[in-house]
Amino acid sequence: MTNPHGGNNGGVTNSATSPPAAEGLDPAIASLLKRDSAGLLPAVIQEQDSGEVLMVGWMDDEALRRTLSTGRTTFFSRSRGEYWVKGETSGNTQQVREVRLDCDGDTLLIKVRQIGVACHTGDRTCFDAHLLSSSDSRR
Repeated sequence: MTNPHGGNNGGVTNSATSPPAAEGLDPAIASLLKRDSAGLLPAVIQEQDSGEVLMVGWMDDEALRRTLSTGRTTFFSRSRGEYWVKGETSGNTQQVREVRLDCDGDTLLIKVRQIGVACHTGDRTCFDAHLLSSSDSRR
């Protein structure tokens, strides 16, 4: 599938040159987050029913607020400096079922119902293309 936005399989919903400060995210949730120097944290997207890891995206407070309030995964594109909603242009949407924060507060786990493929390459997941062997896997 071709994506007019150069990857990420989603359309732009709001332009920004950098992630904005937290506006609207519940302060109790915001206080738990440990963001990188750009105000972002990784979000691991997992198929709720199968447990399959589909993709990883980046969220700031606003992307998380939108994800929690709309039930659709919203990410911040580090390369484009814009928000995008998964499946907005491709139709390959993610219906959010559960959002969890890891024990360190620096990674989100978002369980979804995936409609269509998750990867912008057309693969089911972003982890289908390359299997890297380890010394343990050869035993």
